[in-house]
Amino acid sequence: MLITRPDDDTLYQALLSRDAAYEGFAYVCVTSTRIFCRFTCPARKPRRENCRFESTIADCMEAGFRPCKRCTPMLRYGDTEPAVGVLLQALDTQPDRRWSEHDLIEMGHDPSTIRRLFKKRFGMSFLELARRRRLSEAATTLLEGASVIEAQLDAGFESGSGFRSAINQLLGEAPQKLKARAGILKACWIETPIGSMLSVTCDHALHLLEFADRPALPAELRRLQERSGSAIIFGRTEITGQVEAELDRYFSGQSSAFSVRIGGHGTPFERTVWDALRAIAPGTTRSYSDIARHIERPSATRAVARANGANQIAILIPCHRVIGADGNLTGYGGGLWRKQWLLRHEARFASPASFHQFV
Repeated sequence: MLITRPDDDTLYQALLSRDAAYEGFAYVCVTSTRIFCRFTCPARKPRRENCRFESTIADCMEAGFRPCKRCTPMLRYGDTEPAVGVLLQALDTQPDRRWSEHDLIEMGHDPSTIRRLFKKRFGMSFLELARRRRLSEAATTLLEGASVIEAQLDAGFESGSGFRSAINQLLGEAPQKLKARAGILKACWIETPIGSMLSVTCDHALHLLEFADRPALPAELRRLQERSGSAIIFGRTEITGQVEAELDRYFSGQSSAFSVRIGGHGTPFERTVWDALRAIAPGTTRSYSDIARHIERPSATRAVARANGANQIAILIPCHRVIGADGNLTGYGGGLWRKQWLLRHEARFASPASFHQFV
C-alpha cells in the first residue's frame, strides 16, 4: 500500500496534540533551536514558522539538527537492539567524543554488526552519526561567534587541520571564513499550498528553490556549494522576502510574473534552455523538441531534457510546463502530482492566444 505523507499543516496539528500515531513516521525539526523531536515530546511546542518536518532521523541529522534531550528521539529506537541503545546513550553522554572502531571493540561490539544495525535504523553508521553530531555542534558554536579554536575543542578535534577539513566537508567553507561570513548563502523554508520549499539566496539573487521532498535536493545543495564556493547556513535576506511575496501572489492567483533576480548558475547551454523555459506562457505547455527548435538546436532534444532536469529554480524557471511529445506528463522532480497541480493552477493566467504561440 502506498502511504502518502500528510501536509505540514496536518503534521503541525499532530505535533500540537502530541499524537503518538506519528511516532517513527515523522519528526519535527525546530529551526530556532536546531533540535529535532518526536511528536510526543513534552517540551513547549514551537511556533509553526519554526517547524520543519522530516521523515527519518537520517534526514534530521543530514540537515544539521541535534536530537532533543527530553524526548530522546534516537534512544527510543534502541529498545529492540540493546547494543544500539547502549551506544546511543554513550553518544548522548559524550557528544564531543571522537569515536573509533577500536572504541566499539573495547566495549565488546563487533564493528561490522554495529555498522549494519545503525545503517538499518538511521541510514548511517554509528561512526558517521557521531561525526555529524560533533560537526553540528561545532558549526553552531562558530555561527554563535566563538573562535575557531573554541569550536575545534568543542567538537573534540585535537588537530586544527583535521577540524578545518571536517568543517569544510560539511559546510563547504573553512571555519575562519565561515566565522567571517564571507561567501555565505542563506537557506530558508517557504510554505506553499503544495508543500514546503527551500530557498537559498544571497543579498542579491536567488540561487536555489526546490520542494523539500525532492530526492535530489541534498545533491543540489552540495553542487551549489561546490560551484559557488560558499557555505550555506540557515537565515534570511531581502531576496528571501521578495521570493516569498512573489510566490504568495502566484499561488493566490494574483500574478504569474516573477521579477526576483536569479543567480547565474549552469553552463551557457543550460542557461539558454532555462531562458526558453521562462518564455513559455503560463497556462501552456511545450515539448523538449519544441524547445530545441526554439533555441535553434533541433537535434539537441536530449540535451534540452538534461538541462531541464538540471534546473534548480522550481516554478520561477517553469520546467513543469514541459511535457512529452505525445502530450503525456513527463517526470518532475517535485512529483507528477505537483506538476499537474501547477498546470491546472496556471490555466487561470492563460490568454486565448497563448495556447497556440511560443512567445
